[in-house]
Amino acid sequence: MRIIPAIDIIDGKCVRLSKGDYNTKIIYNENPLEVAKEFEAHGIEYLHLVDLDGAKSSKIVNYKILEQIASQTSLKIDFGGGLKSDADLKIAFESGANQITGGSIAVKNRAVFEKWIAEYGADKIILGADANNEKVAVSGWLEESDQELVPFIQGYQSKGIEYVICTDIAKDGMLEGPSFELYAKILAEAQGIKLIASGGISTFDELPKLAEIGCEGTIIGKAIYEGRISMKQLENYVLSSKS
Repeated sequence: MRIIPAIDIIDGKCVRLSKGDYNTKIIYNENPLEVAKEFEAHGIEYLHLVDLDGAKSSKIVNYKILEQIASQTSLKIDFGGGLKSDADLKIAFESGANQITGGSIAVKNRAVFEKWIAEYGADKIILGADANNEKVAVSGWLEESDQELVPFIQGYQSKGIEYVICTDIAKDGMLEGPSFELYAKILAEAQGIKLIASGGISTFDELPKLAEIGCEGTIIGKAIYEGRISMKQLENYVLSSKS
């Protein structure tokens, strides 16, 4: 299972929110590049970079930070937050993203998102399926849609989507453990999907459990920044998974 630390950006700084609420912002580092370099120094190969300013303003904002991290580390970056247009996507890939994550756009403008999958390929486009009570949430989680989570994922599976990041919003940033049951259900019903777990991860012991369920990757944010999971533990996990 891939270990994918998260860097969330507001005003160019590395922050974390709880349940996606901007009023709960905690700044962990003024310099996201520094954080990314530390991940890389511990053998981490992947990064989940979220433009929270972009998510709020519905267009890419912090692409300069993406460019910095992509040009000064060898991390493979998936980038999300406010990608709504072909122009946004072009900027993200030109700035060094390996993959992009589309969430709200996949709900609100299926035609555009399906075009991206067809144009860029399933290895470049990740479906962001963020859920509250198994309903898909959109617009930086400020709105809940009427879409049921599993059928939503299955619908995009039929369009070629392979990678899905699923965040249970109720768990996000709460350090109370991830949604094991929800992930098991998705993997049972949307077979063959590469599911990336996100939200709620609080201890190292949860990682082998997610791997056992069949998650392809896991995104870890606050647990790293709050020192609940050490960089050394992650380094050892990455090393052992290679041997």
